[in-house]
Amino acid sequence: MAAKLMRAVRYSGYGGGAAGLEHVEVPVPAPAKDEVLLKLEAASLNPVDWKMQKGMLRPLFPRKFPHIPVTDVAGEVVEVGSGVKDFKAGDKVVSVLSHFSGGGLAEFAVAKKNLTVSRPAQVSAAEGAGLPVAGLTAHQALTQVVGINLDGSGPQKSILITAASGGVGHYAVQLAKLGNTHVTATCGARNIDLVKSLGADEVLDYKTPDGAALKSPSGRTFDAVIHCATGIPWSTFEPNLSTNGKVIDITPNASAMLTFALKKLTFSKKQLVPLLLSPKKENLECLVGLVKEGKLKTVIDSKHPLSKAEDAWAKSIDGHATGKIIVEP
Repeated sequence: MAAKLMRAVRYSGYGGGAAGLEHVEVPVPAPAKDEVLLKLEAASLNPVDWKMQKGMLRPLFPRKFPHIPVTDVAGEVVEVGSGVKDFKAGDKVVSVLSHFSGGGLAEFAVAKKNLTVSRPAQVSAAEGAGLPVAGLTAHQALTQVVGINLDGSGPQKSILITAASGGVGHYAVQLAKLGNTHVTATCGARNIDLVKSLGADEVLDYKTPDGAALKSPSGRTFDAVIHCATGIPWSTFEPNLSTNGKVIDITPNASAMLTFALKKLTFSKKQLVPLLLSPKKENLECLVGLVKEGKLKTVIDSKHPLSKAEDAWAKSIDGHATGKIIVEP
């Protein structure tokens, strides 16, 4: 019997941007022992997807060409591997696929059971697909690095979130406000009302002098910065940090790593912390639960059919999305 085919979008080499994506028909993958096969209902893009295509993460990612990109998906289980007991055909789920192998821009994908969680009816496929990389990054930064308790307990912390209307930023604002925090946020002028509606206590337009200088309108210093923007030097953060203030950089580049090393070497109380996401099933379950309870929402920038995945890709590269960019098969 001929293998069942599916539509997918892939690229076959580094570079090319949206024009480098090709629409193909490929065999539907088969789940390994510890995997589930999903019929995808939604996938969400992250900047790391196009950065991999650009060659910014070589030689590690992608593992080989051609590569079907995207890791954040929601769908329905259609088949389970022999070692899978917690899922069955018909279950609705949210999954994080491996960055090595990707697979999200397609009609079907295989996901590891240990990075797959149930999706209740109250959480739409698009809302669920938005969560994994962006939501888990915000969750890890706030709960593990800053030490915020999402039940609101503990001493109050003053937090700054840059690029607060983007994928990670918009989740970070909401999660921070579940804890005992005062949140200052930066974003573009057109998104100020949105970021306030997500719970930020004060919002700065990053293009104004105070916004560019990261000056809190109420004169606070920050115990932690969830840094979701790019291109802000340490010298801009430094005067706005409290004594033991930390800048958590979610897109660390070479200069950030150098600053991190220097701060460590000089025993500086103020630290730059590069964040490398370590996705955990229980954290994804926590996020899906918060969406179900109405305590966290996925802001959707735009939805694109798989047949127009290059439009979604170009929009992500452009860098001004408000919330998450979704592709639907």
